[in-house]
Amino acid sequence: MRPKQTLVLGLILLLPVLAFLFLKTFGTNRFALPTYLPDRVDSTQVGGEWQRDTVFHTLRDFRLPSQSGRVVSQQDLKGGLYVASFFFATCPGACPKVNSQLMRVQEKFRKEPRVKLVSFTVDPEHDSVAVLARYAERYGAIAGKWFFLTGNKAELYRLATEEFRLPAPAGAAPGIVHSQNLYLVDRNHQVRGIYDGTKPREVERLITEISVLLYTYDHDKSGH
Repeated sequence: MRPKQTLVLGLILLLPVLAFLFLKTFGTNRFALPTYLPDRVDSTQVGGEWQRDTVFHTLRDFRLPSQSGRVVSQQDLKGGLYVASFFFATCPGACPKVNSQLMRVQEKFRKEPRVKLVSFTVDPEHDSVAVLARYAERYGAIAGKWFFLTGNKAELYRLATEEFRLPAPAGAAPGIVHSQNLYLVDRNHQVRGIYDGTKPREVERLITEISVLLYTYDHDKSGH
């Protein structure tokens, strides 16, 4: 056999090995999303050795009226994922930018029922159901897809500061907590991504990571 033919044959035989090594090295872990908002670090003994394990925050449930008047809870979002944000209707700067970017996310996953958008107002004294209905219409929110939620001020303040860990404003009384962050929440109610919603490149990363999470759900036989 000629040297050239031997080289070609060797490369053909080597390709499956290289492909296997590539997939083994990068295929499983390359797209593994991190989990955010740690609660504590537990120590457990395995095989006589102590191992440290981080326990991440699981978001507690909420029940808040949406722009349609329908009360929405986290249980209504089970089985899929949602993108959470905080806004107020009279916000002149960051909120319109964030919501314009969320329109892109909605359009990208328009036909994917497992993806929802949840926008919590931080000014419920002004942002009534009627106000949010007009606001949602301005951004083309699809019914049952993109929820704008209002309700009790103390409950919304708790969600922002205790669940999503936004910095509390100065002073003892609950005030307006504002953030331009977007939060990717998985089906176990844990935060898997945090993004600057005013930056298109960050929103592209969000869109990609939503697709990654959906892919893992499609290929997860455990159901968790």
